[in-house]
Amino acid sequence: MIRTPLLKHRSISVSDFRCTAEPGEKPFTEQFGCHSVSYVRKGSFGCQTRGRTFELVTGSVLVGFPGDEYVCTHDHHVCGDECLSFFLEPELVETIGDRREVWRVGAAPPLPELMVLGELAQVAADGRSDIGLDEVGHLFASRFVEAVSGRTRKPVEVKARDRRRAVEAAHWIESNSHRQIDLDATANEAGISPFHFLRLFGKVLGVTPHQYLVRSRLRHAARLLADEDIAVTDIALDVGFADLSNFVRTFHRAAGVSPSAFRDASRGKRKILQASDALH
Repeated sequence: MIRTPLLKHRSISVSDFRCTAEPGEKPFTEQFGCHSVSYVRKGSFGCQTRGRTFELVTGSVLVGFPGDEYVCTHDHHVCGDECLSFFLEPELVETIGDRREVWRVGAAPPLPELMVLGELAQVAADGRSDIGLDEVGHLFASRFVEAVSGRTRKPVEVKARDRRRAVEAAHWIESNSHRQIDLDATANEAGISPFHFLRLFGKVLGVTPHQYLVRSRLRHAARLLADEDIAVTDIALDVGFADLSNFVRTFHRAAGVSPSAFRDASRGKRKILQASDALH
């Protein structure tokens, strides 16, 4: 089993798991360390836990409860499977719903509402979306609880105080977009839990906190590209992107042209619409 940590925040952490076990390999007992939901994005495997046996295929969800033991088997499955796993801290579990019977189901079958979020999470993990991986993790876990319990969460009721919180948080994100901030940090500024803040911010402003963060960085980058003679790499780092490739990919997705082409267009070397059309 190859585990690659992708994210670790105060309320949630995410890891990529790739199992290379072959049919016939001797299984061994493991133990869940916390509440978790693992989206099977490729392959299949069997799981035995609490006296029940589950067959998980692409789109299924393995559900972990702290202290429960489980055994994964590959007796009649192809070699290898891949999972995107979300590990939840007790505070987040309590917020989205900590009913014991929900978290001890062992596994959930391929459900459309979870599969679409699982694929969105993978896109976010690959850096091909401006929604945050932690944000998708919160949504995935919440939707799992709703699907298994059969209960739909009540719509967010937005009051004047909530609108003020969301707007003030947006101002804070804008002022700190050059820093490596996350959902936990922004929610802490707003004085509410990350899960409730995520729902509130989206309801009031129509975007997630991470989307607003990325778009603030892009706005600052566009201004620097148009006004300054700073190297593209330096601009990427100055506005808050962790590396050049991520910046170029994100900027191109937003503007339709590369940062260099945008700079050329902004200085009259060619029209930006022509530059965009040339790349399609």
